[in-house]
Amino acid sequence: MKTIEEVLKGIRPEFDFTTSQDFLGDGMLDSFDMMTLVSDLDKEYGISIAGVDIVPENFQNIASIEGLLRKYTKP
Repeated sequence: MKTIEEVLKGIRPEFDFTTSQDFLGDGMLDSFDMMTLVSDLDKEYGISIAGVDIVPENFQNIASIEGLLRKYTKP
């Protein structure tokens, strides 16, 4: 299973996502990239992220994405 950083690198390989706390604000991801990320996370982790959770706050940085994934993955 890929890490969140590896999934992000697959979408935008030119950025180092570990250096940012606000991917959207720093211009690393746009709304199209966010939808691609949702799709890639769904496939990679075998989940289905609900539309109500597809908001910028849940995709701001690696920690916020990890929190979102915890909501959808079983322990």
